[in-house]
Amino acid sequence: MTTPASPPVSPSPATLHYGDGEFAVLRPGAYVACAVSGVPIPLAALRYWSVQRQEAYASPLEFMAAVRDA
Repeated sequence: MTTPASPPVSPSPATLHYGDGEFAVLRPGAYVACAVSGVPIPLAALRYWSVQRQEAYASPLEFMAAVRDA
């Protein structure tokens, strides 16, 4: 039995829509950039984002920096 191959993941950034507790991939890619530091975040490691701002963060520290600077 053969399984269908999944489409290749582009080494370019993904475009996401951030929701409450989940995100939707609008354009496939390998990563998103942290809104504060610019560090690439692999989608499998993405844990922190803002629904209101539609931004991703590498860690809680970057999220807190974004909120503080707003």
